[in-house]
Amino acid sequence: MKKFWIHKAGFDLVFIISPPFLVLGFVLLFQDKIQFWQENYSFLTWLILIVFIDVAHVYATLYKTYFSESGRKYYQKKLLYVPLFCFGVSLFLYALGYQVFWSVLAYVAVFHFIRQQYGFMRLYARNEPQVKKWIDNLAIYNATVYPMLFWFFSPKRNFTWFVENEFLGFPSETIVDGLTFGYFLVITAYVLYVLFRFVKYNQFNLPKYLLILGTYLSWYFGIVYFNNDLVFTLLNVVSHGIPYIALMYFNQRTENHLKFLPKLSTIGGLMVFLFVFLLLAVLEEFLWEIFVWNENISVFSTVSWLEEWQILVVPLLMVPQFTHYVLDGIIWKKQ
Repeated sequence: MKKFWIHKAGFDLVFIISPPFLVLGFVLLFQDKIQFWQENYSFLTWLILIVFIDVAHVYATLYKTYFSESGRKYYQKKLLYVPLFCFGVSLFLYALGYQVFWSVLAYVAVFHFIRQQYGFMRLYARNEPQVKKWIDNLAIYNATVYPMLFWFFSPKRNFTWFVENEFLGFPSETIVDGLTFGYFLVITAYVLYVLFRFVKYNQFNLPKYLLILGTYLSWYFGIVYFNNDLVFTLLNVVSHGIPYIALMYFNQRTENHLKFLPKLSTIGGLMVFLFVFLLLAVLEEFLWEIFVWNENISVFSTVSWLEEWQILVVPLLMVPQFTHYVLDGIIWKKQ
């Protein structure tokens, strides 16, 4: 069993595997209060979930790329060209229109979230013998793609990824019923496959199966079962951001980084690690609030003359997140 964990059982269970289970338990326990919190504590939930987790995890990538001695050497050209590429693409998309910009990036974000779950599953299956990868792949994609297709083909959901009407939708009960049948058929087949492997090989990859189960629970309850913005954000953001930060910390804890950054393996290094990406997340969202949204920090209002510069401001502010999407698909390929 030990060979299946990414780090150690305790670390993996707490920081990588448990978030969707804990959040779902919290939601089920306090679901009668969710609406009240959403209406009365919107700033606090935005600060904790969006700024301190969702945006913050983007900057954790710095430790494996721009802050890392080996990362800067290995990915030298990519670290220069990827942000420029992302800015160029963002600029082009925004020139095509506000809705086009956010819609394309919403699809990219969904792909990124799906691939992270696939990546974690592959990490947990890396030392598993006699495994049929396509069956595991089918299970994890079933867990993530079906909820998104349900979103696309169902009546309006009460939440968004970025902005209203970002996804092309075509409400159809017939299509949803067909997708749902296929969804549960795959689940049933995968459970039988897991039982078959246990009986034939006496093998049960607990962390992989818990990761897959957590993915099913967070995506199904966050998108399909509940139709609530705060529930979606809780399950979506926490289940994605916390495991990523934990993986980054474990992966980089013994690496050499910029000279003024202490080793992550020390308490001081851990504190600086957390402080750096939390600070950068706050700064980024502060800029979004001033220059674009003006939703959660109401003391500021978007300066009128800046509206003419949105075509530059929005793509520029999107660079860190877009760069994270692209680099994340590069830096973990050989892990």
